[in-house]
Amino acid sequence: MKYENSLEFAQQCDAKDPLRHFRNQFHLPTATDGNPLIYLCGNSLGLQPKKTTAYIEEVLGDWAALGVEGHTEANHPWLPYHEFLTKTMAEIVGAKPSEVVMMNTLTTNLHLMMVSFYQPTSTRYKIVVESDAFPSDKYAVKSQLKFHGFDAEEGLILWKPREGEELCRFEDLEAIMEEQGDEVALLMIGSPNYYSGQAFPLKKITELGHKHGAKVGFDLAHGAGNIQPNLHESGADFAVWCSYKYLNSGPGSLGGCFVHERHAENEQLKRFTGWWGHNKETRFNMRKEFEALPGAEGWQLSNPPILSMAAIRASLDVYAEAGFDALRKKSVQLTGFLEFLLKEVETDSIEIITPSNPDDRGCQLSIQVKNADKSLHDKLTKAGVISDWREPDVVRVAPVPLYNSYEDVFEFVERLKKILW
Repeated sequence: MKYENSLEFAQQCDAKDPLRHFRNQFHLPTATDGNPLIYLCGNSLGLQPKKTTAYIEEVLGDWAALGVEGHTEANHPWLPYHEFLTKTMAEIVGAKPSEVVMMNTLTTNLHLMMVSFYQPTSTRYKIVVESDAFPSDKYAVKSQLKFHGFDAEEGLILWKPREGEELCRFEDLEAIMEEQGDEVALLMIGSPNYYSGQAFPLKKITELGHKHGAKVGFDLAHGAGNIQPNLHESGADFAVWCSYKYLNSGPGSLGGCFVHERHAENEQLKRFTGWWGHNKETRFNMRKEFEALPGAEGWQLSNPPILSMAAIRASLDVYAEAGFDALRKKSVQLTGFLEFLLKEVETDSIEIITPSNPDDRGCQLSIQVKNADKSLHDKLTKAGVISDWREPDVVRVAPVPLYNSYEDVFEFVERLKKILW
């Protein structure tokens, strides 16, 4: 697409956008004076689909009318409720339905996956993460190292950008594995990176890790619903993600988990178990020994919170209607427009640290502003822009294709220019 720096161009793009009507399916925040806000923070919390209320009210109504019988007699029975989410979720992350389950929350799932896929020995115990991984990931992997009796600092290998750079280079990860691969038990990489917005080559990373005898997992908190990770094809051993960012399921909602099908019936894998991962046919025969369900479902612990899953189902139904390939196409164009406009700004004070290649990013752009502090973010908020600040000097903005418009992007840059000038 050839971009132009004008409001008229943005409005023309919106008029031609085949997905434009999906914006009307979301509640858009407004200021106290009733004026609409420019919401570019779906990378932190997605907006609420308008149908969410009806989906949750359906569960509440069934609960009121049926009580415990709602497990089997509800309009969407609670007993298999998580299965209503599987097909669309699998399509969004590029997996087979048997490889995906919605359960727990992200860091809980990460720990459950490391129980199975982080099996250190006295000589192979180290874990590789990107240096600026989301703090929760670092806390989790360090606690696993400590739990197994290793020094958390010595056992954690950081894949770092080179001095003076913001992005990680794959060849530097290769060098780490060539030098220390015999000691690495797990590569656990977040993609895209929450700070820089850099998306990593998952298949290449998986092949590299497996070549050196390590297991490979990914945190897709900023990937699910944003990029297409093609998890099955990547060959990753596992992946985890949340659903409240791009998947619009509400604050603190359930996460998702992927386990590659080659592990589907591996009884030798260690795991923490609970009754919801047990054979469905005998789950309610309380005297049976644990018999794991095949596939990702076998990692479930407890019966799921249906009200939260109803909100996820509402959002996933919007995704199914829109089609993820179409959303990704718009995302590339919308974020490309944002990048174009930012580069048109006549100042040397801003730099986009997110990769320019659409294959190496999702919809988020991380804008580094020289000599800025959080007061810049406060001014943006006052100007009617909901964005995201990350220390020391980065504003993160994410034009989400389901509900953001080209005009949103244009107006954001216009307001940013007024603040900078």
